[in-house]
Amino acid sequence: MRRKVIAGNWKMNMTPSQAKAFIEELYPMVKGKHGCDIVVCVPAIDIPAVVKATAGTVIKVGAENVHFAKSGAY
Repeated sequence: MRRKVIAGNWKMNMTPSQAKAFIEELYPMVKGKHGCDIVVCVPAIDIPAVVKATAGTVIKVGAENVHFAKSGAY
């Protein structure tokens, strides 16, 4: 049986500090959930903050591609 994956893509809409705060809110909701993989796919600018914030959690980190726009869903 395939393992289920729940992933979220942030669409270039969070700063590193906003991303860290989001992870701090998300983690209590997914703590101890081992029936699926939880993945956040973040803009490149947020990767270092999110990797640090998710260390030791069940949350995995992915990356978005890039786009020339300042923010939005591209």
